[in-house]
Amino acid sequence: MRAGRSTSLAIALATAVAASLAVSAHRRDEYLQAARLAVEPGRVELELDLTPGIAIADATIADLDADRDGVLSEVEKRAYAHRVFGALVLELDGVALRMDREAMTFPDLNDFRRGEGTIQLRAAAALARQADGDHHVSFRNANRPDGSVYLANALVPASNRVMITGQRRDPAQRELTIDFVLRAGPATSAPPWLLGALTGVAVLAALLMRPSRIA
Repeated sequence: MRAGRSTSLAIALATAVAASLAVSAHRRDEYLQAARLAVEPGRVELELDLTPGIAIADATIADLDADRDGVLSEVEKRAYAHRVFGALVLELDGVALRMDREAMTFPDLNDFRRGEGTIQLRAAAALARQADGDHHVSFRNANRPDGSVYLANALVPASNRVMITGQRRDPAQRELTIDFVLRAGPATSAPPWLLGALTGVAVLAALLMRPSRIA
């Protein structure tokens, strides 16, 4: 998902800073859902990290561990991932895309109780050949709307055929629209530092705009 060494380093740094800001401000009674999308000429890749706060760890474990044996089986992991992806919508120019799960990582249940457990889900949607010009990818996350905090950002494309021209979010960041231009030849991508800075600003704005609650 990267366009060279310098771009890779810039994106990694921006993502790490954004993630650090979000986690450090993560309240004990919130379910943090952080989505990152990479738009390429032939596919859209989704990374979704789910981190429950300590105060809701037991409820999350009960939702995950259906047979209450204290261990997450592959069946239980797939069932949970299926429910999450069932609440997500990904569209290209208003047309729904089918997301295929590519990877999932679940922490030990005790990690949730310490507030350190993050579920990592990865998926991708194949794109039919698109005409050159302006397009937009829309993402909506309706997973666990009660008690959740959402983050959503675009990554810098690896291909120089794709140039991100804008990111539009709703106030809760449950919805993200990525405007981009698809070009036939080489195109100049937006500077990595600019998208990284915008990501950091969006994270801080989302955290500052949330109403305060007593943990």
